Amino acid sequence: MADSLRFLIIDGYPEDSRDDLETAGMQLAWKLYANMLHQHAPGATHAVWLPSDTDSLPDGAGLEAYDGIIWTGCNLTIYDDEPSVTRQIDLAKQAFKVGVPSFGSCWGVQMAAVAAGGEVKANPKGREMGLARKIRLTAAGREHPMLTGKPAVFDAFISHVDEITGIPSNAAVLAGNDFTHVQALSITHDKGTFWATQYHPEYDLHEMARLIVARESKLVPLGFFNGHEDLVDLVDRMEALAAEPDKMSLRWQLAIDDDVLSDTIRQCEFVNWINRLVIPSHIGR
Repeated sequence: MADSLRFLIIDGYPEDSRDDLETAGMQLAWKLYANMLHQHAPGATHAVWLPSDTDSLPDGAGLEAYDGIIWTGCNLTIYDDEPSVTRQIDLAKQAFKVGVPSFGSCWGVQMAAVAAGGEVKANPKGREMGLARKIRLTAAGREHPMLTGKPAVFDAFISHVDEITGIPSNAAVLAGNDFTHVQALSITHDKGTFWATQYHPEYDLHEMARLIVARESKLVPLGFFNGHEDLVDLVDRMEALAAEPDKMSLRWQLAIDDDVLSDTIRQCEFVNWINRLVIPSHIGR
């Protein structure tokens, strides 16, 4: 069944920001999702839309041409009134109206909330970076199919400064931690359903290490590191654990366990979305 599925991946990063990520040795956001998609649905196809570059969808296709829509992270601010943001919100609203299942992380969960009538503001606690610690499933999350296979408490890769402050109607908060109240959200709106996380199931330890390199100019002044050498020390240990994920000393030093390192646990939200929403929707067409 997955062989016939077609997806639209939306990467909202502006071109200069995409260049910064590549310079730091990180894969582009759309590529991270494409890798995860083809790992779990190897016969699926995908198109990529870069809305900061163009207002036209790939190949002139409408949303009805896709079985699922995937939203990557992004360093834009969703409450800024600029064309690259507003055209994405408009498309997310249209996806709800058309009924195409959507999934996203970080920017994606904020897009889901705003498109359905919710609100996003800057988190007064500042930036949550690297690993979101002690994310806890809510009562709704423990029963929700998106989080089947997820521990009741877990850590996850993260990088954001904004948070959802207004929950749309017909939405369920599925997980949160002490830093960010909404870490996972399910929204049913118009004809569509959007499952999303503030954290990044598509990242791995290597990609997070490279993102830290890309964000050095922000992280050092904020006090995450004492300077360049301090940052390099952490990045080197993260890269070493990425290369040897069973190395106990590095797991202990970095306080990282299977909830972060295992694809099965880390990516279960995305796999559940394909199996529980996308494939049934495709069959029902």
